[in-house]
Amino acid sequence: MSERKAALVTGSTSGIGLGVATAFAKAGMNVTLNGLGDPNEIEKVRAALAAETGVEVRYDGANLMQPEACAGMVDSAVGAFGRLDVLVNNAGIQYVSPIEDFPVDKWNAIIALNLSAAFHAIRAAMRPMKERKYGRIINIASAHAHVASPFKSAYVAAKHGILGLTKTVALESAAFGVRCNAISPGYVLTPLVENQIPDTMKARNMTREQVINDVLLAAQPTKEFVKIEDVAGIALFLTTPAADQINGASLSVDGGWTAQ
Repeated sequence: MSERKAALVTGSTSGIGLGVATAFAKAGMNVTLNGLGDPNEIEKVRAALAAETGVEVRYDGANLMQPEACAGMVDSAVGAFGRLDVLVNNAGIQYVSPIEDFPVDKWNAIIALNLSAAFHAIRAAMRPMKERKYGRIINIASAHAHVASPFKSAYVAAKHGILGLTKTVALESAAFGVRCNAISPGYVLTPLVENQIPDTMKARNMTREQVINDVLLAAQPTKEFVKIEDVAGIALFLTTPAADQINGASLSVDGGWTAQ
């Protein structure tokens, strides 16, 4: 078994997930990446991160829409490194539409990836973490885990669910050295957010600039996008001894959005 801590970060081939995985690798953890994208580009990312940090970086292309694939991904990560210290559930998709027009397949997909995949991964990780009496589970939620926005019924429902899952797991695992917390970012200019701008333009009959200023950043008092590094820094902090008594919490990184 490696003496290095081992982390698994879902949805980590770009955006927030890659930022978190990078922070972990720079801190000396072995890392399993997971996510979608061009295989050649993913391999470049994996190899570059390993070369830069000197840790072992592996990639698992599990389809998180499938429960058995989620469990298999966790089992494979444990087998590769002999341990799993940190699990970050970050993978997610978005779709923007009035509820009466919301496609049922989009609802099912968002719930499957944004909520159910986290359940399946945590379920698979809990036994090995309990056996070692150590684990840190971090669920990337959203300001939408606390408040709602129009036209995002599935995403808001999933993120509220993630917060409930976080609290329940935190209570169940507290006596076993396992901590479960959520990070709730405001708007981060990731591919997920970029991709929803055209849909929001259409749904609200707005220009791109209006969507950014009057919709995305309207609720964030700082009027600034949250940076990927902001979220990654909080995730890394939650793996340190200073965070040992943080359990079942949602740490908001939203420029003050949910303080209103």
